[in-house]
Amino acid sequence: LKINKGNIEFQNVSFVYPKTDDAAIKNINVAIDGGSTAALVGHSGAGKSTIINLIPRFYDPNEGKVLIDNQNINSISLSSLRKNISMVSQDIILFDDTIRANIAYAKLDATNDEISKACDFAAASEFIESLPQSYETTIGENGIRLSGGQKQRISIARAVLKNSPIILLDEATSSLDSDSEEKVQNAIMNLTKNKTTLVIAHRLSTCLLYTSDAADDSLRV
Repeated sequence: LKINKGNIEFQNVSFVYPKTDDAAIKNINVAIDGGSTAALVGHSGAGKSTIINLIPRFYDPNEGKVLIDNQNINSISLSSLRKNISMVSQDIILFDDTIRANIAYAKLDATNDEISKACDFAAASEFIESLPQSYETTIGENGIRLSGGQKQRISIARAVLKNSPIILLDEATSSLDSDSEEKVQNAIMNLTKNKTTLVIAHRLSTCLLYTSDAADDSLRV
């Protein structure tokens, strides 16, 4: 995959999940400009997650095609596609390892300085440095020793470290309390600056918080 602007386009895309007859999405045509933020807002079951999951090819469309900078993603390797995509969702996968190792999973050769800077951007440094073993703290299976907001910020730090040109946000703040949500939203604004970003939410108000100026045209819904 050769990234130029990071434009994403769906052309007449339809998808039916296995063992079902009804289409999750049908004849979808969407064009997202590179470097902009676009939001998919709607009720559960409307097809929002289906659309976002087609971009990293968790599924392939039954009809139509998905293009990134005019390249059909079905014609390129999965590794090169996913190298250019970061996904932050409400369901975070963390390992029973140190905080440092969990963040470095995005870039295995990352230096300590790179990891520290990623945590600064993700508003995670303060709580990490307050832990008894700081970055060497083991967080337990799936991060069981961390709060929801802390796990989310670890996930964002991982995405910051990866520094991919395309960001996918799937209900990234839906399960957080108000204090954690504010910190995570600020971290997401740092993450998505000048990146092609696709946001999923149930409420439009949530999406507006992911752009620094909700009054301009940087957010398309």
